Amino acid sequence: MRLGSGTFATCCVAIEVLGIAVFLRGFFPAPVRSSARAEHGAEPPAPEPSAGASSNWTTLPSPLFSKVVIVLIDALRDDFVFGSKGVKFMPYTTYLVEKGASHSFVAEAKPPTVTMPRIKERETPLPNLLVLCGDHGMSETGSHGASSMEEVNTPLILISSAFERKPGDIRHPKHVQQTDVAATLAIALGLPIPKDSVGSLLFPVVEGRPMREQLRFLHLNTVQLSKLLQENVPSYEKDPGFEQFKMSERLHGNWIRLYLEEKHSEVLFNLGSKVLRQYLAALKTLSLSLSTQVAQYDMYSMMVGTVVVLEVLTLLLLSVPQALHRKAELEVPLSSPGFSLLFYLVILVLSAVHVIVCTSAESSCYFCGLSWLAAGGVMVLASALLCVIVSVLTNVLVGGNTSRKNPVHPSSRWSELDLLILLGTAGHVLSLGASSFVEEEHQTWYFLVNTLCLALSQETYRNYFLGDDSEPPCGLHVEQGLDGATPAWQDGSACDALERDKGHRSPSPSQVLRGHKKWMVLASPWLILACCRLLRSLNQTGVQWAHRPDLGHWLTSSDHKAELSVLAAISLLVVFVLVQRGCSSVSKAALALGLLGVYCYRAAIGSVQFPWRPDSQDISKGIIEARFVYIFVLGILFTGTKDLLKSQVIAADFKLKTVGLWEIHSGLVLLAALLFRPHNLPVLAFSLLIQTLMTKFIWKPLRHDAAEITVMHYWFGQAFFYFQGNSNNIATVDISAGFVGLDTYVEIPAVLLTAFGTYAGPVLWASHLVYFLSSETRSSSALSHACFCYALICSIPVSTYIVLVTSLRYHLFIWSVFSPKLLYEGMHLLITAAVCVFFTAMDQTRLTQS
Repeated sequence: MRLGSGTFATCCVAIEVLGIAVFLRGFFPAPVRSSARAEHGAEPPAPEPSAGASSNWTTLPSPLFSKVVIVLIDALRDDFVFGSKGVKFMPYTTYLVEKGASHSFVAEAKPPTVTMPRIKERETPLPNLLVLCGDHGMSETGSHGASSMEEVNTPLILISSAFERKPGDIRHPKHVQQTDVAATLAIALGLPIPKDSVGSLLFPVVEGRPMREQLRFLHLNTVQLSKLLQENVPSYEKDPGFEQFKMSERLHGNWIRLYLEEKHSEVLFNLGSKVLRQYLAALKTLSLSLSTQVAQYDMYSMMVGTVVVLEVLTLLLLSVPQALHRKAELEVPLSSPGFSLLFYLVILVLSAVHVIVCTSAESSCYFCGLSWLAAGGVMVLASALLCVIVSVLTNVLVGGNTSRKNPVHPSSRWSELDLLILLGTAGHVLSLGASSFVEEEHQTWYFLVNTLCLALSQETYRNYFLGDDSEPPCGLHVEQGLDGATPAWQDGSACDALERDKGHRSPSPSQVLRGHKKWMVLASPWLILACCRLLRSLNQTGVQWAHRPDLGHWLTSSDHKAELSVLAAISLLVVFVLVQRGCSSVSKAALALGLLGVYCYRAAIGSVQFPWRPDSQDISKGIIEARFVYIFVLGILFTGTKDLLKSQVIAADFKLKTVGLWEIHSGLVLLAALLFRPHNLPVLAFSLLIQTLMTKFIWKPLRHDAAEITVMHYWFGQAFFYFQGNSNNIATVDISAGFVGLDTYVEIPAVLLTAFGTYAGPVLWASHLVYFLSSETRSSSALSHACFCYALICSIPVSTYIVLVTSLRYHLFIWSVFSPKLLYEGMHLLITAAVCVFFTAMDQTRLTQS
């Protein structure tokens, strides 16, 4: 079956999204949850165990405290309270810890950092409880979120008059888990323990109560944890904690029978102490088992997703020669899997592995929980991909033997730009294996973009000053250049043809451009380099230098609102000047009113100010202004779509399609201007300026082919992702973009707006790529080549990264550094799939017109 390169790439990315989804579901463990939901009503508490005797305690114990006041201090490290720093900066707290009526602990927070639970407060004449704690610690540099001792150890101090303390009683803080707080406070307030809690009771809180109450508290906690274990671990009966719980419950029943017979005896006390120790050991083991279950990877699902993704990447790499051929078509042997012995053999093997893994798994597995229809579909897909890979590989090897008999032209070589693209892509992929490079990935893209500008400068100087009018190098290019005459994936015959046609070459750039245009071509790489340097100063991102002041912080301070207002107004004006040139008259008016509405929206919420109202205090949510802009965004997008549909009917009207594509690009620019914070509007203006410079003075004069232009768009899109202030940290996602123009939280619009606001840089550069290749080239295969290259260059990092993350899953920074980056890669692949669909749709339009 013959498919176009773009259609083939789009299908591959869609399959890759499926593989990444399965991998993510296995990598991020499902939380331990109880199947009993709140809508079914609260379950009655477990009755007190009894061995033949009838116990009358079937209700929850009475509360121990009337009120609980929680003092939660952000980033409170344990040595800020218990060490010498506590004596200096928190003397009264240190006094309470050492001599007051309190219990102190060192609570360990599990990375990534979570917030302490909220507790409701019921009033009775009982003592009060003050809880002093921190949500997490901090490193010596003031950051947090990683796994160092300084960041995970936090103080936990419980202060109440109910806690008796004898003179000279020195208590050293014990290490506990932060999850123990929820169970402890529930028991302290006479409430049911949360069903999903994996923590255990902090026993010092209740050690002053009578023995029967202590055992009752511990019994309720162990019953809750054992139920949670039964609902989440298939082989719960073999768990040591569950066995200890059953033993404790039997001993507790014996103690209850003895207690009802005689309430005061030494035997009763000794047996009660034994039951107490047994319960505490069972609690510790059960809590550990459940915590381990939370942090356990679903390796089977991860492997299934990895296999699918790597198969897609292998197929893309093997298809490069055909996909970048002049025809932009390739033969996909879809019919062979149905009749291939290998296909059925792989299906049987995968089915056997699936049965073995799912029947012997001791923990829950997402892929095993799927229906046989869904799991079988994935296995059929993996088998079909393998058979297609084998078929394509066989064709490549056969073609390789033929090419060895007919060697390529001896002058074939790769250009400097080709080598930069290859080495840059490889270097970026290899850098993902180091946590520091992941944290500071923006530096990698800044370096690649700057190096690209220098390479383009060298190319322009060589063409204009050295008179390099020789034929294009025979290397990795697409076969149709911007003028339809530059060879791309060239073999020996193509190079021979070039040798024969030396006298009929198109004129070189130095012969075409004269005067000021020539000097603009020479100066453009340096202007772009200067723009990138300015943008780097706008937002400090990453980890190492994120704390340093930048231009963005200076602009957003309340003392510089006037400067921010001027900069925002100038940026919006530049955006209008650069965008309106390709719009129809109606879209120009809509764009102007929309950008005016953007400024009015920011003025309404107090970010910027009007010159005639510098001290305005009328601050609102800007709902009306934002929706005013949305109307113009939808209007421009509708106009562009209408023009594209018209161009399909009127095949000869090529200009109508060009205008339609630019209007769609303009609508996305207007939406980005609305969602960007005011200090980030220069990022949008510089993005459009660089696109204009590259279009007029680099891509057209130097006649780069579609593959090179695609990679350059991709690199600049990634760089502008970080110019916006984004990083591989989830905390840098600007969620306020999801609430622009909304009264309340609406899930789907909020998600879409946040995603677009975050990935506006890559999306705008991708939409510009579609416009440029559709309007500036006459090649029927340019969009197909671009779609394939875009899919390939996005697939290589994500495929490599999931392998790296799997091998580094026990790394110290797996949750604080590598897993957020994994989420970004998954979302980026989803955006890439949408971009490839747009590429393919525009390519089909061009084929229809042809």
